[in-house]
Order: sequence, then structure tokens, then C-alpha cells
Amino acid sequence: MKIQLYLFLFLISFNCFSQVENSKRSQDSIKKEELNEIVITASRRSEKIMRSPISIEQLKSAEAKTMGSPSIYEALENIKGVQIITPSLGFKVINTRGFANSTNVRFAQLVDGIDNQAPHLGAPIANALGANDLDIDKIEIIPGTAAALYGMNAINGLANIQTKNPFEYQGVSIQQLTGVNHVGNIDRFSPKIYSQFNLRFAKAFNEKFAFKINASTTGGTDWVADDRTDLAPNANASTNLYGTDNPAYDEVNGYGNESANRKTLNLNGKNYVVARTGYRETDISDYGIKNYKADVGFYFRPKKGNELAVTYKTALINTIYQRSNRFRLDNYTLNQIAVDYHTPIFQVKGYATFENTGNSYNLRSLAENMDRAYKSDDQWFADYSVAYKNAITNGSAVADAHKIARTSSDQGRFEPGTDAYNQEKEELININNWDYGAALRVKSTLVHAEGLLNWDKAFLTFFEKIDAQLLSGFDYRTYIIVPDGNYFINPVNPSENLTYQKTGAFTQLKKDFLDRKISLGATIRMDKADYFNTKFTPQFTAVYAPKNEISFRASYQNGYRFPSIFEGFSNVNSGGVKRVGGLRIMSDGIFENSYTKASIDKFQSQVNNDVNTLGITQAQAIEKNKNTIQKNPYTYLQPEFVNSFEFGFRGIALKQNLFIDADFYYNSYKNFIAQVEASIPNTTDPKQIPTALYSKNTQNRYRLWTNSKSKIYNYGGSLGLKYRIDKTFTALTNVTYTKLDRTDDKDGLEDGFNTPEFNINGTLIAANIWKNLGASATARYQNNFDYVSFLVSGTVPAYWSMDAQINYNFKKAGITTKLGGTNILNKPYNSILGGPSIGGLYYLSLVWETK
Repeated sequence: MKIQLYLFLFLISFNCFSQVENSKRSQDSIKKEELNEIVITASRRSEKIMRSPISIEQLKSAEAKTMGSPSIYEALENIKGVQIITPSLGFKVINTRGFANSTNVRFAQLVDGIDNQAPHLGAPIANALGANDLDIDKIEIIPGTAAALYGMNAINGLANIQTKNPFEYQGVSIQQLTGVNHVGNIDRFSPKIYSQFNLRFAKAFNEKFAFKINASTTGGTDWVADDRTDLAPNANASTNLYGTDNPAYDEVNGYGNESANRKTLNLNGKNYVVARTGYRETDISDYGIKNYKADVGFYFRPKKGNELAVTYKTALINTIYQRSNRFRLDNYTLNQIAVDYHTPIFQVKGYATFENTGNSYNLRSLAENMDRAYKSDDQWFADYSVAYKNAITNGSAVADAHKIARTSSDQGRFEPGTDAYNQEKEELININNWDYGAALRVKSTLVHAEGLLNWDKAFLTFFEKIDAQLLSGFDYRTYIIVPDGNYFINPVNPSENLTYQKTGAFTQLKKDFLDRKISLGATIRMDKADYFNTKFTPQFTAVYAPKNEISFRASYQNGYRFPSIFEGFSNVNSGGVKRVGGLRIMSDGIFENSYTKASIDKFQSQVNNDVNTLGITQAQAIEKNKNTIQKNPYTYLQPEFVNSFEFGFRGIALKQNLFIDADFYYNSYKNFIAQVEASIPNTTDPKQIPTALYSKNTQNRYRLWTNSKSKIYNYGGSLGLKYRIDKTFTALTNVTYTKLDRTDDKDGLEDGFNTPEFNINGTLIAANIWKNLGASATARYQNNFDYVSFLVSGTVPAYWSMDAQINYNFKKAGITTKLGGTNILNKPYNSILGGPSIGGLYYLSLVWETK
């Protein structure tokens, strides 16, 4: 497959360069296009992309329409340096430069400079509060830390979705996209219809007043997660029980048979690790997608250059969401109201986001508590022991006896699809305690205010004389969480809401030299969050542009990420394990008095092995292996930190028809925010501690947010080429290389790098092949990579896929048609472990626009 893809990209590149001398040139050259392209996200002020001091990627709506992706958001997968992971058909996650996960709290996502995160997570729920395709003008992405200008949650990168202003883009636009997925028996579904409807209406009444309305609906059937790999393959290795004979069998996408649902049973003189049966996701999950979003904005321009915008957004989400567990989001709502006033001299902005998880629930908790609803753990394991011994007495082999015992113990179990199951499910998903139910019930609010002041605009003459620019900004943010008694509590005042505040400010100075061929910049940022000392974040940049067509850039910056609400304050009861936020206010005393789960698991395994292979008693085995148990060496949360060095080049060549953009970076991280599992024994007698930690019934188990002791280094680079062959054909190709350099003081808590080493894209776009007919094809490849998460760890296989589309513009009618598909060869692949298998999606899009 690699050879086929490399050949495909080589042929595109060869075709591009071989036609340089013979092709007829377009008047609109790459030079004209790129030299005049304006970006704002990199420096928080308008500047030409060739002069940007840091790497910034851009995808314009017009360009995305020529790609095979059904939306501009999905087309980001074709952009240099961008990694997209897909936990759900209705939920895609953007990441850059490594350390990806399905809740990417290190990558910020803005819409017109407004954060669209779900407050309690500290990360966006896909594109829920994002604009629909008809209203997006372009998306700008900073691949790398942007903390100096944007503060916390931007240490890995930032995306800013910029929408169309109703003064400049007026009229009615309607899009209906109808498609089909689950084609070719790739999973349990027959082909299913996928539908998306988008509406945009914008009107300027005069030069002062305008408004716009957007609405979008998405419906379909999600991709299926059905990985049956055993996560505990060696749990019974000492008794030679493997695969389907393993009584601790734990499928990746089977829930209720995890470590918390296992017990060691002594049966006929042997120790066996036995798990409850659990349920497969495919049997208990609702894979229906029904997402809705809308927004309305009012705009007022009191005078030229000044604008007041008041916007309101709402979203209703029904889809699958993946974190350390898989969740069903059901009637999950987000609402946001924002006010923005800007002039050439200053900008002030304020917004509030309101989150309500509705009737959402945890699939793992549903599975394990569905098992417990018909029979308690103690009763089930007791029945299992009796049935096993009876089967052995009747002459059954060991493996068969375990199967007989499971069948016997499972009698009376709720079976998916039955009325009894549905009734019990409805009860469980409304119980807000994961020890007994599965409900996710969170209500939270984010309130944000910020301002910017362009000193060089306020004091124009002075700054023109010194050829410099000075920008200052401030921001204030507070999170407000309504304690639900399970997911969140207020440890100080239980009857009051939980709050978490942060304040930041920055100043950025840029100075030009040598007739603006050299530009130097320096930024200093200060951030103060509750429970933490003030942190300072510097950034230094340099741009050298010997002529308009060439620029070199270099930068150094560092950044901090403060813990999210969930990392700092969570208080979740989950199957006998309590997940606790890492701030001292939440976990005081736990770190100092606990022992790590990793050492306890090793201790228990060694005890079982010695009992089964040496013939000694359990008490003797515990005494023999007690020194394996280790005290918890971790402590309370501190912010993450990154140092980043970056170098880059942009240039235009081959008679102004080739645009080149390359970058290289080196990062070092410390204090990764991660989770550690630990237990406190129910005794303070040192002699009794090993015995207490051998059984889960005599210990209190915790999952704690803390900081890894590891220092981690990674580096990488990317090369992007855009070549205009002639008036009809344009070729785009990019290669991204991302490498984990090394890890010092490795302790196993560092977040998984979770990023392919190589990611390659190649796109050939043909515009106006015949009259108003256009087409494109994209090939995409990424190599296999290690994936580490609390849900599952392993290797994500390499894959390559192709997207394609043809489009035709009926100009008189104002209708554009687009027939296309993603993964058109329908070869299923996984972007992450534990997530769904992604097949082909084929669609027809009709867009009608009138001005």
C-alpha cells in the first residue's frame, strides 16, 4: 500500500513539474494569491501570511468546496501538520504535533475568536458550537503552542474558524447533503442514509445595521466500535487459559468486564481471575446521530471601522463521545451568547457558554450496573464458584467448567432488546452515581471577557516614526459548575456552586528593520489561576524577508496549561473506583496514604502465580511478595509546561506558480497532567496492609489526576507544496513528520504520543474542466503508531484512503452540485483504539445561493 501511495504522489508531483514550461499560465498566479493572503490568528492582528512570524495554516471555504470532504471541517484532514481523529461520525477532534487524544484539552478551538469549548471538559465537543459550512469564510490553524497570545489550552495548537460578515456576504444560502454509509457489510448495519441540511440568511438594511441567521441539522447512523481484542490476555496465564477460554476475557469494546469487575477465586486449589460477563457496545449503544445547531447575530456599525456584534448560538447533540470511557450524549445542549465591539484601536469582547449534559450516560457504567441489577457481584461470584466445582465433579475439563459456570451464573441476566432490558436501562441512565447507575448529569457555565489595545493605532505618528507595533490584551475567565453530587461536588460549601477563575494579560512588541526586510517580535504573558502561582510566558520571533517572494522565520516560546475543571475537581463514583480531581482541595490525604495500582496488580499476579505453580498457601504467597507493593510517589496537580523552538520557510518559485511552506520544531514538555490509580487499604497496621491490598473488598480505590514525573521531548516538521499547473489544474501535497524523541525519568504516566510518524496527503484539483464542471481526488496515508489511553492501549494500524468529488455549477439557477465520497474504496480503518471502524461515505450535495 505504501508503494502505491508514494507512486501516486510522485506522479502528481512529476506531472506538476513537467508541465512548467509547456502549460499556459493563469493571470491569477500563486504569487498574487499567496502574497496578498491575510491572516489574523498568528499575531492577533491582520498581517500577510508571508510575514507571519510562526507557522500558520489556512483553509478557505472556496478551496474546501473543491475537495472530496463533505464539509470544510472534515477537509482540515488535508492540511499540513493537522491530525484528525474520529471517535464518532458526528465528532471529530483536531490535533497538531503529537499527544493526541479524544478529549484534546491541549488544542483550543475558536469561532471568530470565541472559545467554543464545553466548559466542564475544557475542550470542544467536535464542531457543536462551530459555524455551518455556508457561513464559514476560512479556518486558520496554528500548529504549535499559542499560549503567549491565547493563554491556557493552546499549548499544542489552536484553530480559529472565521465566519462571513453579513455586511459583506448577503443573501440566502441553502444546502442539502444526502449520503450513505455502512456500505458493503463492513459492520452489523446495512447501508444507512446520512443527511445534513444547512441554511444561511444574511441581510444588511443599510450601512449601519445587518443581521444573519444560520441553522443546521445532521442525522445518520454512526460508525460502529466493535474491537474484540482481549485487554487481559495473560490474567490466567499460570493456568494456561487464553483467548475465549480466559475467564477474565475483557474485550476493548465490551464493558462491565474491566479490572474493577474482576475477582480472584480459589477453585479446587487454584487461583483464577474471573470477570463478570459485561455487554458489547454493539448490543447496548444507540448509534443514531441527531445533531442540531443554530445561531443568530445582529451587527451595528456606528461609523466606518467600528462594529458591534451580538450573537446567540445553540446546539443539541445526540451522538457517541469518547473519553476514558465511551459515552452516549443524549439531548446534550450548549448555548452561548456573545458581545463584541471593535474599532481600529481597541476591541472588547464578552461571552458566556452554558452546558447541560441532558440525558447522557456512560456506556461502561450502564453495562456493569446492568449486570449488577439482576445479581450482585458477591452473589454472582459465589454462584460461579459453586457451578464451577459442580462441573469439575461431573468430569468437565477446566476450560469447559469455566464456561458452564458463567452460563449458570448468567441465568436471569437482562438481554438487550427485551422489554425487561429496556426498562432497566431507562432506570439506570437516570441514576446519577456510577456505582449504581450510568447518568452523566452536569450543568456548567463559562464566562469570559477580554480586550485588546493597538497602541500603534492610538498613537499612530509616534509608532510610524519608530516603525513598530505594540499590542496589549487582557482576559478574564471563570467556570461555574453546579454540583450534582456525583460528577462534581463543592468540598467547601456543598450547597454552593463550584467556581474556578483565571486572569491573564499580554503585551506584544514588533519592530521592523532594514526597510522591513527584518521583523523582530517579543511577547510576554502573565496568567494567574485559582490554586496556582502566577505564571509568565514569553515569546520571541524573527522574520527575514529578503524579497517579497521569500521569507524565513524563527521563534521561541513556552506555555502553560492549567488543569481543566474535570482534572481539578472531578468526584466520580465509578464501579467501586472513585475518580478524584488532583487539586488538594479535592484529594487531600489520598496521595500520601495510597499505593499504586500498577504495583498492586503486579503483587496480586505474583501471589496467584505462586499459589498455582509453587503449591504454597495464599498467606505464604502474600508474605513472599509483599515488598512488590509501592507507595504512591505522586502528589497534587501543577500546570503543564512546554518549551518550543520553531524554524520555517515560505517561498514562491517556478515562475510564480509554486508555493512552498516548510517548518521544523523541537518541543520539551514537563508536568504532563495524567491519571494514576491508587488504593488506600482499610487498615493502618503495616503487617495487615498486604493482605488488605490483595482483595478489592478491603481497600478504597481511586483514580487521581496528577503530574507525570517524565520530561518528554519531541520534534518534527512538515512540507507543503501548492502548484498551479495551468488554469485548470492545481496540485496540493504535504508531508508531516512527528517524532517522540525521548522520555527522561519515564514513569509510565506520561500521556500517549498517539501520533503517526508520517502523514502524507496529495490532492489534484481540476477547475472548469468543461464549462462549469470541476473535480478532485485526494490520497491520504498515515503509518501505524502506538496509542495509549485509559480505555485501551496498543497499536493503531497504518491506513491509506482516497476521497474524490465532481462538481457542477448551474450559474443561472445559482445551484452548485457536488457528488463525492470519503474513503471511496471503503477499506475500514481506525483513527484511534477503542473508537469506531470508519468506512466509506458517499454523498450528493446541492447548494442554492442567491444574493
